[in-house]
Amino acid sequence: MSAEIRNLEPKAVWENFYQLTQIPRPSKKEEQIIAYMKKFGEELGLKTIVDKVGNVIIKKPATPGMENRKGIVLQGHLDMVPQANSDTKHDFAKDPIDAYVDGEWVTARGTTLGADNGMGVAATMAVLQSTNIPHGPIEALFTIDEETGMTGAFGLEAGVLDGDILMNLDSEDEGELYIGCAGGIDANISLKYNTEAYPANYTTFKLMVKGLKGGHSGMDIILGRGNSNKILFRVIKEASKLFGLKLVSVDGGSLRNAIPRESFAQVALPNDKASAFVEFLAEKQVVLGSEIKAVDPELEISAKQIDNAIEVFTSESQSALTNLIYALPNGVMRMSNEMEGLTETSTNMAIVKSKNGVTKISCLLRSSVDSAKEDLCVMMESACELADAEAVFEGAYPGWKPNPVSAILATMKKGYETQFGKIPDIKAIHAGLECGLLGGIYPNWDMISFGPTIRFPHSPDEKVNIATVGKFWDFLKETLKNAPVK
Repeated sequence: MSAEIRNLEPKAVWENFYQLTQIPRPSKKEEQIIAYMKKFGEELGLKTIVDKVGNVIIKKPATPGMENRKGIVLQGHLDMVPQANSDTKHDFAKDPIDAYVDGEWVTARGTTLGADNGMGVAATMAVLQSTNIPHGPIEALFTIDEETGMTGAFGLEAGVLDGDILMNLDSEDEGELYIGCAGGIDANISLKYNTEAYPANYTTFKLMVKGLKGGHSGMDIILGRGNSNKILFRVIKEASKLFGLKLVSVDGGSLRNAIPRESFAQVALPNDKASAFVEFLAEKQVVLGSEIKAVDPELEISAKQIDNAIEVFTSESQSALTNLIYALPNGVMRMSNEMEGLTETSTNMAIVKSKNGVTKISCLLRSSVDSAKEDLCVMMESACELADAEAVFEGAYPGWKPNPVSAILATMKKGYETQFGKIPDIKAIHAGLECGLLGGIYPNWDMISFGPTIRFPHSPDEKVNIATVGKFWDFLKETLKNAPVK
């Protein structure tokens, strides 16, 4: 039962996290969590603001004797990624998350856990509740809709916050301090298609690509996991040549910032080719599975017969879509020259869906180098022009340029070494932390990001390491105690 996590240490953090699991908070549907956080701040007797876009800001004065410290903004996002396994029935707008202890980890049954960014929010709540943690002036900034557009960060107004230091609690590897992140932009592609009457002597199948791990389209892109949309169209293209497969519809992926785990298509095959098609899928599962076995060992490719459709794509439309999916880049495009092991530029083909004569393709492009991101846009736009598809690039957000001489970085490096006996790793992250946007609104802020160890965010395999939550909490408290003087 999810209630068992309330007994974990530190109880102040885990109790808050448990409460968050009980409140539905998928991106774009944060009304319940906004109301909860507003009541939370007011019941503590703290100044609480809900701004015009829904961000919640709670201000706590310095503890006695700490008034001379720089003001710290503790920041996290309220929303979570709503992903569930296909065999799990869960309404993210209504149902609580069923979290449980699994050895050294906390995870959820069949859904995302919401540790991203629930752990950061829970720790900030514990600071606000505390009566025995020395700290300077604290402002808690809980943003909305980080996962699907950073609406909260985009909508934050200047002049509302007074702090000098932003501590973003949305990183996912304990013992690492992040001082930079990638920027991003959404590619929304539309390709019209024509249909024709369903051919005689054909049978309709639901073609399924399942079993992949998916994951965060920034942090996990370097792992080389399978993209179900790309795999689906590899199968479709080859089966079209071998068996005369005709496409009826496609429905692949569900979230713009998650590597797609499952993709489906309705396809039609000549009656006399149906058996050979099923055998072909078994062979492709072995061949394609071997390509990604080391990182994604559970690939499933299968088909089941369904009721016949009314129309199919014309040959020209099917060819245009298949070739476009093939031509559009996906995965890591370039590694960083400045920081070893850091992805510089990538793109994730997140969603492919056909409906009412239009196939829509959604990709999220990321890069820590603006010119490289722009060049990737041009590359994708060029492929779209060849297919007579429309490409719209929107929702751009900036990266966060590292500041290696940051005062809070120096404080935290020294503090971590004193507390844990080793120097923390200093890194940048190939993900869209809100720091880039927030730093543009408050250019005076000295910024840093850290957090406990979370694995497989944005997927139903998401889990948070229990021991690292304790270290994260102890480090946060010690950092607040030793915050730089004004």
